[in-house]
Amino acid sequence: MLRSQITCRAGAYVIICLLLFVCTANIHAQNFKIHSHNDYLRNVPFWEAYANGAASIEADLILEDGDLYVAHEKASIRPERTFENLYLAPIRTAKAQKIGRLQPLILLIDLKTEAYSTLQKLMEVLEPYQDLWQPEEEGTSPLLQLVISGNRPDKKDYRNYPDHIFFDYQSVTDTLDLPLDKIAMVSLNFRHFSQWNGKGRLVDEDRENLLGVIRVAHCLDKPIRFWATPDSKTAWKALKELGVDYINTDDPYGATQYLSTLENRLYISPNTREVYRPLFEKDGIQAPVKNVILMIGDGNGLAQIAAAMYANHNQLSLTQLKNMGLIKTQALDDFTTDSAAAGTALATGRKVKNRSVGALPDGSPAQNLPEYLQQYHYLTGIVTTDNVTGATPGAFYAHQTERDMIKEIAADLPKSSLNLFVGGGKNDFIRYGNDEILALKEAGFTLAPSLEALKSATSGRVGYFASNHSLPKVEKGRNGFLKEATKAALGYFSDKNSPFFLMVEGAYIDSGGHQNQVSTVIEEGMDFDEAIEEALKFADKDGQTLVIITADHETGGATLPQGGLEKGQVELEFSTEDHTAIMVPIFAYGPHADAFRGVYENTEVFEKIVEIIEEYVHR
Repeated sequence: MLRSQITCRAGAYVIICLLLFVCTANIHAQNFKIHSHNDYLRNVPFWEAYANGAASIEADLILEDGDLYVAHEKASIRPERTFENLYLAPIRTAKAQKIGRLQPLILLIDLKTEAYSTLQKLMEVLEPYQDLWQPEEEGTSPLLQLVISGNRPDKKDYRNYPDHIFFDYQSVTDTLDLPLDKIAMVSLNFRHFSQWNGKGRLVDEDRENLLGVIRVAHCLDKPIRFWATPDSKTAWKALKELGVDYINTDDPYGATQYLSTLENRLYISPNTREVYRPLFEKDGIQAPVKNVILMIGDGNGLAQIAAAMYANHNQLSLTQLKNMGLIKTQALDDFTTDSAAAGTALATGRKVKNRSVGALPDGSPAQNLPEYLQQYHYLTGIVTTDNVTGATPGAFYAHQTERDMIKEIAADLPKSSLNLFVGGGKNDFIRYGNDEILALKEAGFTLAPSLEALKSATSGRVGYFASNHSLPKVEKGRNGFLKEATKAALGYFSDKNSPFFLMVEGAYIDSGGHQNQVSTVIEEGMDFDEAIEEALKFADKDGQTLVIITADHETGGATLPQGGLEKGQVELEFSTEDHTAIMVPIFAYGPHADAFRGVYENTEVFEKIVEIIEEYVHR
């Protein structure tokens, strides 16, 4: 065997590890296991930790009057809480009835009374339970590993105990002549190396100290656990990243839920890009506004915007803007809104009940912006990554009391005042037996075969179905569609030399929130920003265009606990799979952009747009 000498820093001193094998310092660092600290204090000892996948469960043991009790001190002993009742019998039940995953489990027995006598009694109590640490089949791991902690015999006596008894080693300085075959893990007091409280981040010196002792344990080819660690999500994540093998916690459910999903909530985008930097020549000036582009990121709250920004080298085209505010999103009948009610508020300036698409509570139509602007000979259009019949785009042309009335919403499109539509869901116009495609054509719509054809169409009404069913997400190949669709729509309107209103929706940010899928939130947010770039470019070139960017609501209750700017890594955490009532940002660019500052109801967006356009019309 190879003798290697490894220098490991721990605290303020240097440790020399003399090993009789090759050091494999990283073998434990890739996974995590939960250690249920003082498990006997749970409402349901053993079962709660076991149900949440704890790989190590700790029980304090006291020898009193010839019996072994699970308690922290003699004063808290209860006659029924014996070691057998709380742990050995339940573990046998789990094994016999094949409850749970039946993965290898450490039972860490923390001896609170004198080591030798307590261990002697423990051997007697364990005798009838030998099946728990015997493998079911040759070559497989046993269900249970018994590890002695707390008051332990001298290390020279470890080998005097049966093969199924292992020990917890608690030093990184005395590493010579260890009975390594009897040591199951290294456990150390976290407070000897850091006073970190689990908030913010570890200071560099403490991090190096901890890495040093972790390295020692791993050089001994043993997993490591710290006790007295801070018990928070930030701490669990930090300990995992340090390479701690057994993460100490008094909240096995919370730690397991957080760490088991962490990989899916950490994301680095492969699609980063340079952003557009607006000219600001007309931004906020009190000049006539001829055209309005309203851009709606479905579910796109402040956390979602921030996540996309951090993932894209800490910048978006959106975040270059200077005029911004916050809007309240409540529906008429609920504290939170859905896309139908929120889209209707933006499109019509009226609060309606959830699920209503452009319809007032009595079922009557709420006049939307395209209908209102028809009197001024405005061209109007919608672009979306959703189906054209989706709740948000539908609010700008349809009048139905239920968002699932797809047949009726589709039938409203030919009767609408829209000049342009782009989106998915062509089958929504043919699957109910009535051919609404024919109705669209009879209403004067030319169905373009491509975005390029739409851009150069001469017809007064034009539409483009990008898919028969729903469009795929960016992660499934829909790269650049919203940007190109926005560019095509703006090209179509530019050629008509008439004032226009265009609504552009990035629909799938909302899907990422509902699914708690970080990658979807970020990729769809960045995709939406590409469309924003096209609108800002157009506004800079035109000089009479107002661009408004907002959201219908926030989805997922998202927060950003951690990340890394250098890597563009973002951690998102969600509190719900539903919408929330968090206010959403609103940004504006171009003439009169300052009118959108402040905090106000979502219905006021409609009112502000109308006021600004009427100033242009009546100038």
